[in-house]
Amino acid sequence: MPRKLPAVLVAVLSLMVTTDAAAAGYATRTLQVGSSGSDVKALQRYLDEAGYNTTADGAFGPATRHSVKSFERHEQRRVNGRASRAEQRMVRARAAAANDSGGEPVGAPTEKGYIGSDGLAVAPASAPDEVRAIIEAGNAIATKPYKYGGGHAQWNDTGYDCSGSVSYVLHAAGLLRRALDSTGFMSWGIRGRGTWITVRTNPSHAYMIVAGLRFDTSARARTGSRWTERMRSASGYVARHPDGL
Repeated sequence: MPRKLPAVLVAVLSLMVTTDAAAAGYATRTLQVGSSGSDVKALQRYLDEAGYNTTADGAFGPATRHSVKSFERHEQRRVNGRASRAEQRMVRARAAAANDSGGEPVGAPTEKGYIGSDGLAVAPASAPDEVRAIIEAGNAIATKPYKYGGGHAQWNDTGYDCSGSVSYVLHAAGLLRRALDSTGFMSWGIRGRGTWITVRTNPSHAYMIVAGLRFDTSARARTGSRWTERMRSASGYVARHPDGL
């Protein structure tokens, strides 16, 4: 008759299997506020790649719950902020589809800007005044921390969220009177991509393409600056732009 494994060894082996499965991307449990670990970090990374601005720190807190609720709302699922195993698989599939799409198709300005060694953007010589103003304003807040609601109650804030960042730079260029949230940007300006400026937005996130550069709060988590030359998928976003730009 086979001998039973000690309870402690069974628990360790079970944990190893769960950890390996989570690392491989398989959902093994429902994740909610208070959850932590590699599976939470994977969910956060997939949420961010799918367009739901999320910091991958491995701790399921209020910010991650907000992202999950946005995903559930967009997918027309029950909105409770708890990532079921099915929803985790859906998020992973949406992230894979976004990555497979080849990134943001950028407009075609005469020249493109570039990112300096300090992480700040440099405007091309042919850029219109509004584009120069946006880049200058973007540089002023490029390294400021992410702050939920930042930039909405006041222009000069200690930190800015995604739509607050976009609002700040558009206001500096004279293209926006009051701050908008990401949903508000879905009806701002003119539909479609602009030549110099494109706002990409959905109900949970907003970012910009300016002179071929991406201005996005999610870039700061990777580079320390909101500016990046690396594009992201536009899947799930609508494109808006200011008239003539």
